[in-house]
Amino acid sequence: MEKSPFAIGRNSSQLKQKVKSVIEILENAFGVPCRQPVNEPLDILISTILSQNTTDANSDRAYQSLRRSFPTWEDALAGDPAEIAAAIRVGGLAEQKATRIKAILGWIKENYGQMSLKSICDMDTEEAISVFCRLKGIGLKTISVVLCFACGRDVFPVDTHILRISVRLGIVPEGSSALKAHSIINQLVPPGKAYSFHLNLLRLGRTICRARNPRCQVCPVQQYCISSYRTGFTPRFEGG
Repeated sequence: MEKSPFAIGRNSSQLKQKVKSVIEILENAFGVPCRQPVNEPLDILISTILSQNTTDANSDRAYQSLRRSFPTWEDALAGDPAEIAAAIRVGGLAEQKATRIKAILGWIKENYGQMSLKSICDMDTEEAISVFCRLKGIGLKTISVVLCFACGRDVFPVDTHILRISVRLGIVPEGSSALKAHSIINQLVPPGKAYSFHLNLLRLGRTICRARNPRCQVCPVQQYCISSYRTGFTPRFEGG
């Protein structure tokens, strides 16, 4: 794998231990997520594009509406961008996303000869990232989600929830970009734990470590949080 442009420095062993401990605590609190079988990686790709800059609820509604309007991806490719935009309106940025989805579907059909992305799971991780991040609408988070959820790769995607919590826990420096956070965290997560850590951090971010009014008093990893001191909440430390 290509060397990361963001080194984690001399305190890498401490950070790795912190991440390992946080993973264990979250698995004890929330459980170990079970991987769900995915038949077609293209489904994950389109749903992730629709999730950009919107809420989970609106993203899900947009995806279901799109599939009702266009039962197959061939139908979507043949459809008018305005019709695609109308179907995904609830998810926001409808015109932009519709244009990008249609272009991506066309690129896939032209390059792979069929409306399927199953071959991405045969690609090297770095190759897949390099190839697909060239397409408008597909960034590092989006392709990482596809690789992690559809291909079972040990890749850790970073979204706004993940970035916020990682900064609060001191895993990545304050002011880090999503790109920097992706690079750093993927160096720290123990092998085989990217999927579990990603989903459990998402759950933590949506229910407890919210952007506004975080529920620090019930946070299972409060002892590792450097941000809680700024809010005036004193974390509890187990074992005295």
